[in-house]
Amino acid sequence: MLRYLPFLLVLALWIYAFIDCLNTPESQVRGLPKVIWVLIILLFGEVLVGPVAWLVAGKTRRPVTSNGSTPTEWHRNHRWVAPDDNPEFLRSLKDENKQDESRLKDWEADLRRREEELRRKNREAADGPEDTP
Repeated sequence: MLRYLPFLLVLALWIYAFIDCLNTPESQVRGLPKVIWVLIILLFGEVLVGPVAWLVAGKTRRPVTSNGSTPTEWHRNHRWVAPDDNPEFLRSLKDENKQDESRLKDWEADLRRREEELRRKNREAADGPEDTP
């Protein structure tokens, strides 16, 4: 089993480099066009030259955010604000509080109405049905 390990490691590196190259956006590919990198990885994969060359020199290796900027660029442009200092968050809390208060008033009015109905039914039951001949 150990004699197959080097072959499996080479194959895994080859597959990883190939998929990584295919999934890398064209803007992050360095040196050569993406198609040439794919051909280099495929042609020289057995001797590890292609995959190692791709991993070392083919791709820009810096963290990128979803909008394409680096995290330091994003932090320069956006400042983190604590919830207590964020006016939008505080406004949303006030809106939620108003909604909760109106919901509570509706529930209390409904409860009063139901209690009054129960009292009325109990009074009618206590008076009893009047038998008229």
